[in-house]
Amino acid sequence: MTVESNMAASKQGESGAPSEGKQSRSGIVPNIISGLATGLFSIPEGMAYAQLAGVNPVYGLYSGIVAVIVSSMTTGTILMMSTLTSAIALATGSVLTTAGIQDSQLPAALFTITFLTGAIMFLLGLFRLGSIVNFVSNAVMTGFVAGASLLIILGQEHHLTGYAPQGSNQFQKTIDWLQNIGQWDPTTVAISVAVIVLMVVIKRIRAIEKFAPIIVLVLATVVVNFLGLKTELVGDIATIPNSLPGFMMPDFSLIPQLFLGSISVALVALAQGAGISTAVPNPDGSRASQSRDFIGEGLGNLAGSFFQSMATGGSLSRTGISVGAGANSRLGGVFAGLWLGLILLLFGSAAEMVPMAVIGGMLTVVGVELITARVPSAKLVWHTGDRNSIAAMIITFVTALFIPLQFTIFLGAILSVLLYVVAAAKKLRVQQAVRLDDGGWEMRDMPKAISSGEVSVFVLQGLDFFAEVPLLEDALPPARGVTNAAVVLVLRDLQKVSSTAIRWFERYANDLKAGGSLLMLADVNPEAMGVFKKSGMLEVVGEQNVFPATHRVLEAEQQAWEAAQQWLVGKHAAGPENAQEG
Repeated sequence: MTVESNMAASKQGESGAPSEGKQSRSGIVPNIISGLATGLFSIPEGMAYAQLAGVNPVYGLYSGIVAVIVSSMTTGTILMMSTLTSAIALATGSVLTTAGIQDSQLPAALFTITFLTGAIMFLLGLFRLGSIVNFVSNAVMTGFVAGASLLIILGQEHHLTGYAPQGSNQFQKTIDWLQNIGQWDPTTVAISVAVIVLMVVIKRIRAIEKFAPIIVLVLATVVVNFLGLKTELVGDIATIPNSLPGFMMPDFSLIPQLFLGSISVALVALAQGAGISTAVPNPDGSRASQSRDFIGEGLGNLAGSFFQSMATGGSLSRTGISVGAGANSRLGGVFAGLWLGLILLLFGSAAEMVPMAVIGGMLTVVGVELITARVPSAKLVWHTGDRNSIAAMIITFVTALFIPLQFTIFLGAILSVLLYVVAAAKKLRVQQAVRLDDGGWEMRDMPKAISSGEVSVFVLQGLDFFAEVPLLEDALPPARGVTNAAVVLVLRDLQKVSSTAIRWFERYANDLKAGGSLLMLADVNPEAMGVFKKSGMLEVVGEQNVFPATHRVLEAEQQAWEAAQQWLVGKHAAGPENAQEG
């Protein structure tokens, strides 16, 4: 099992991104072969990930059929495989636990989460909000993935040793697990250790590394059952029938109980799938849209929720397997779902013979791979020296170990937004432009005070956010007490104007007026000018004191400078008692 997109920072080559040779293949046969490989790969992953969520492994298997087929036909990224992943499974399990779902409410509650996740994804895509995933910072994702990956490893304690630890959280369970080594089952420990070693060895053999989960699952299952070793099997905890998923309605009465948690599942799923379009470009050269991917992933979940599927999302590992095996169109995903359905229909009950120690060992390797893959990202965050990002990474990691994962997801989203706000506020730059004798301009640091009786030109850049207004107020010299001065604010690159900024401009203009001074605005683009007119701000500043941007560089600044000089000359000529503002 390889590392997921965005949740594991895999190298493009490791992800199975298509080479030029593979992209050139055409026809239906490569997609049929690819579908078989991907369908087989979905068996160990589906069962293992369902176990992470604490539900019947059969639902992990069913997640690779209807949801995969529908999403493969509708996502913007043609070769994307949208299916169950480790992080989605962990988040789903957290939602079920936090919502207090009883056994009697399963599996309907599980499919309700799938339905809600799909609806959220679909609506975000419909309203073209694909860029929302860009607001989840690398620091937060690194901390979240590392924490979730450690939970994957620690969550296998029971299946690795045969002893089920007790505790209110995973940390306490781990302590109890270590304190009761004497109760570990030697046979189970031997099987899980053998599985881990075998997984590591096979993954070092390049020719078959991608199929390590399938090889290990089959080989270990055959050996354990042939030797009659006594250990817990999938059949001891669940029934896997030889059948396709039947139609089953989600329980819509549980929507109020599960809605908030389903948002967290959708966020995880969308963040995972966001990088696939870059790693695996469309074979026809078309550009994939994240919003279109959202719609496709959402439709897959909506359809799958009526056919016993867990929540799904873009998976880089499954996409890599599909493309690496020859997929060159949407049919690769379609055949993957069809092949898996056929395999389950003919041999589904054979999955009951799989030892839980095998699943536990495989998931342990997955968890270690996920953590290892995030080490470069963690080092990068640390080397940037940004204390806010470092703190966000550490906080997200630590909280993942002690609070429900769905709350960690929300905390991470909030931290990402806060990091964005802080970064946005720091974009603001204010400098003084000084006119030279040769007619040129020189940029200098801001003065501490505005010179009375002179023209001062201040250049504002990056004033796009309301939170930047207090910083602007601190950066500019105070207007109160300034007499007979003209202040020109150059609003270069100002695209959007917040109401907070407008109120500040009005206040600054009035403060200057109180001392017989004047405020002018230069290089104002049409969008900002329209807002100034609608808001009534031009009535305060004076429309004749606002100079629109032109196609010629510094032309608006030159016009404002000349007008300010004329105003000063006129003011001095008129005398203080008869002076009128420009």
